[in-house]
Amino acid sequence: MFTPFPVLAAAFAAIALLASPASRAATLVKTEHVEADLVADKASAQPGKPLRVGLRLRMEPQWHTYWRNPGDSGLPTKIQWILPEGWKAGEIQWPFPQPLPVGPLMNYGYEDEVVLLAELTPPSSAPAGNASIKARADWLVCKDICVPEKGELDFVLPVASRDAGADPRFVGSVERALGMLPVDAAGWKYEAALQGKSLVVRLTPPEGAAAPTKATFFPERESLIEPAAPQRLTRDGRALRIEMKLADPPIAGMTSLKGVAVSDSGWNGSSGRKAINVAAPLGAPLGAPAASTSTDAPAGGGMFAALAFAFLGGILLNLMPCVFPVLGIKVLGFVEHAHGDARAMRLQGAIFFVGVVASFLALAAIMLGLRAGGTQLGWGFQLQSPVVVALLAALFFVLALTLSGVFEWGAFAQSVGARLSARGRYADAFLSGALATVVATPCTAPFMGAAVGFTLTQNAALSLAIFATLGAGMALPVLLLSFFPALLKRLPRPGAWMETFKQVLAFPLYATVAWLAWVLGAQSGNDAVFALLAGLVLVAMGAWTYGRSLHAEGVWRPTLAAILVAAGLVVAWPGGAMNASGSAAAATDDLQWQAWSPEKVRALTAAGRPVFVDFTAAWCVTCQVNKRVALHNASVIGAFAAHDVATLKADWTRQDPRITATLAALGRNAVPVYALYLPGEEAPRLLPEVLTPALVLAEIEKLPVAKTAVTQR
Repeated sequence: MFTPFPVLAAAFAAIALLASPASRAATLVKTEHVEADLVADKASAQPGKPLRVGLRLRMEPQWHTYWRNPGDSGLPTKIQWILPEGWKAGEIQWPFPQPLPVGPLMNYGYEDEVVLLAELTPPSSAPAGNASIKARADWLVCKDICVPEKGELDFVLPVASRDAGADPRFVGSVERALGMLPVDAAGWKYEAALQGKSLVVRLTPPEGAAAPTKATFFPERESLIEPAAPQRLTRDGRALRIEMKLADPPIAGMTSLKGVAVSDSGWNGSSGRKAINVAAPLGAPLGAPAASTSTDAPAGGGMFAALAFAFLGGILLNLMPCVFPVLGIKVLGFVEHAHGDARAMRLQGAIFFVGVVASFLALAAIMLGLRAGGTQLGWGFQLQSPVVVALLAALFFVLALTLSGVFEWGAFAQSVGARLSARGRYADAFLSGALATVVATPCTAPFMGAAVGFTLTQNAALSLAIFATLGAGMALPVLLLSFFPALLKRLPRPGAWMETFKQVLAFPLYATVAWLAWVLGAQSGNDAVFALLAGLVLVAMGAWTYGRSLHAEGVWRPTLAAILVAAGLVVAWPGGAMNASGSAAAATDDLQWQAWSPEKVRALTAAGRPVFVDFTAAWCVTCQVNKRVALHNASVIGAFAAHDVATLKADWTRQDPRITATLAALGRNAVPVYALYLPGEEAPRLLPEVLTPALVLAEIEKLPVAKTAVTQR
């Protein structure tokens, strides 16, 4: 027979438990802008069974705290649990956030009230009675300003063998928090890919279901996307496609994506929840959506434009100061043959062409391979290595010595190339093409920057085609001269004038050595420069010895060994290029340059100041010429001051993944790049690679004059 006494006894026990002082003992922390306390989804804990306990934050109106990924700024809340022995605490269960615009920025977080739940599990041997639950919490609360706050919270939670049900004091807050937790939606398929400057997520509903028309994606990982950039939604068949702008700089080495998709209309298979968990590997590009409204140019047009730019840029590359001295050496060879064997000259020109194109392809393949492995590299990457800079300086020094008459490069090249070709001059032509390619990499000619930047978003085959076209453009003038030497025939026949011309050409090469020494000093300090100069003295001694012993049988072999040993000393000298880790002090100039960072750019533009960023490198000759010709111009300096333009320098002399990634976001992969960031404009204005004072002034004069003309801060 049923009796009500056990039921009544349990009810009275629960009432007594809830009414006991211990169960009400909870710390309420009040700060300037937040009230914080601990809440639980049950009135008591049961041994061995999990329950949810959370930190409740109630903010003043218009103040907010942050989600696990705070967006453009902010910090996520942290909780450190201090529990009785044997208890375990899980991770924070984050309710889905709301977008919180703050000026030009976008944050992710919570207003009014939020409960950050965590699962606590007492041990199965937990004794009955009262358990003391403590937590140390840190949060950042923001409005127009941000205030870091913290609190130490206590909560007494009864432990009983029976389930006492929900705690009526917290039931409303806990239910709201539980309703905002993202869930796994049954039957949905998730795909994600990095495509150019965008992160693309495609959400495909189960058969017979439809995707919502509007949704927002919140990635768990910070600094992955630009939170303030609008998300582009399109229909892709039954799927919903969300395209987001990648952050600057993008994160390298990602293999998977996690985040939360939020829709006010809910998601099929989620029991009406507004937020679902999304997890997907980063795969191949997802292609264009079937219902896309994109107005981007077709891929074919972009490809042909990039190839045309690469070809023009390659031709103009011959005029760059780092390339012209080497081409002068080749032209000398043509002069020698202009009145001789036409067939041999044409063949040399063709082999030079092949050497240039093959070398461009080899360097591009290395760069693309390393970049595919997650290394942030750009065109000219080898000159970011002090060792390569030192070896190039030694090579240029040897070329200059041969032009000065210390020894004959032709005899040396033929002796080395005889094993590679029946005639050493053909091997010399190929090596000249390879050398011209190596020394061309520090330079960016007009049109070249856009073409090289285009390769960042293309497959390997198209990227290699663009680099091959670039090499073909660079080698074309020499090829044409070899096939049509009519202009060369107008020059005097080989004679004494050629010896003088050769010696004159040595001086640009000596100047190139001095420039490379300066690059090395900027990378590794004065000790490395001293090691380089000492090594060059030994190289000169070896070259002179070789020149003296050219006609002595068998002597050149130990001499060549001495040259190689001297070159090794350039790299391995104690404190030299291989071992140096210091950096030279930055040179000062008339413009007050500040160190670049994306945060600095955002802060200055948010304060209303235009920002001019010089993406440069010590090894970039074009950069240095632009600096002296255009940026150190008195009129330009005055215009920067009158318009209150902040000047930032992004120094790419040594490898910097953030700069590489930022260049990629700008569609560039080489320096120089000049970007003018304006308040209220999302994308910067890019100036040409080759600057003149008039070009810079024309861009700056478009800006409003500052209310108070100030000097650079």
